[in-house]
Amino acid sequence: MLNHRLFSMLWEVPVKALILALAGLVWTAAAALADNPDPADWQAVRAEARGQTVYFNAWGGSQNVNAYIAWAGERLAERHGVELVHVKLDDTAAAVATVLAEKTAGRDEGGTIDLIWINGENFAAMKRQDLLMTPGWAEALPNWRHADVENKPTVLTDFTVPVEGLESPWGMAKLVFFFDTARTDAAALPEDAAGLLAWAKANPGRFSYPQPPDFTGSSFLKQVLIETVADRAVLDRPVAEADFERVSAPLFSYLDALHPVMWRSGRTYPRNYPAMKQLLADGELDIIFAFNPAEASNAIANGELPDTVRSFTFPGGTLANTHFVAIPYNAAAKAGALVVADFLLSPEAQARKQDPAVWGDPTVLAVDRLPPAARARFAALDLGLATLPPEALGPALDEPHPSWMERVETEWMRRYGAAN
Repeated sequence: MLNHRLFSMLWEVPVKALILALAGLVWTAAAALADNPDPADWQAVRAEARGQTVYFNAWGGSQNVNAYIAWAGERLAERHGVELVHVKLDDTAAAVATVLAEKTAGRDEGGTIDLIWINGENFAAMKRQDLLMTPGWAEALPNWRHADVENKPTVLTDFTVPVEGLESPWGMAKLVFFFDTARTDAAALPEDAAGLLAWAKANPGRFSYPQPPDFTGSSFLKQVLIETVADRAVLDRPVAEADFERVSAPLFSYLDALHPVMWRSGRTYPRNYPAMKQLLADGELDIIFAFNPAEASNAIANGELPDTVRSFTFPGGTLANTHFVAIPYNAAAKAGALVVADFLLSPEAQARKQDPAVWGDPTVLAVDRLPPAARARFAALDLGLATLPPEALGPALDEPHPSWMERVETEWMRRYGAAN
């Protein structure tokens, strides 16, 4: 496969056309061997997909995300005759475990999962255990041509792991903090993790984070790990057990100091981001965070937070990544899953997803390269009064290798989980 870091650097128009052509040839050969639908013959894929039911395993903990997936299902049914069934998950790892169990049992066809919303350690696990459909399919989708591989290289690497066309990008994410200007002085907001600890000590009981392995809570741990580690380069590599205690010691020293001054003295934690958001709305917390720059505007638009809420981020950078959809190797409706993945990558679906009144999830597309009508969809979006402009979001901090989060979550539970 291509070196994807080099790939993003060389992505000029003539080279792009050549690479995509080669990717299509590689996919065609692999698909023939694996008896998978070939996205290079998109007409045949659409014909095969018509009448199929696609079981989409995706986190179901957000009302606006669920509504967006329902909207996508309506469009797919109308235009392609594909029924999209949202199987709501609390934890994506459950879907990974299902596919692994089916492989162990020899169920190599007719699997119960057709599409998974995925990234990070879950993708790494599925790739490592050969649980995903043949490499290259994502880069052969018709709408892949719109993906922004130059400015958003995480569409090609997932938490440092090369994607290799095993999953299709769906949205961008960046850690952003929120506060209510009616209660909190903007001039006193923290500018990094150390500042947040100092703020929490000065304002006891007014900050918390969801308990890992909740995704939002784990993201906070990664932010602190990145800021406190002595050498960030070590996080690009798989965790070495011999070095884990030394490397992670600053993180756990930080948490030891933070927990006693958190909400309820760190004896309990919000279950997830929606619970944390409700605590801000109820006046129990003063600073919260989410992995979506438009989340505050979305919550205001939906009446979940007051219109005095605003966003802020750390000038030195916050965690950022791309999230994807992937097709299990034994999916029963592979053609239907390809059609769904391509629709989710379309300018229409991406623009709707970026609308804070709908979801507010940033696009993976190169908007400036879209056709005029598609660019107009994005230009018409009102990103909301609490959404920071791109230039104010600060640098993006790369995700650590997935193995770090697995090990950190285990150690977090050993140290703090028994108290909850």
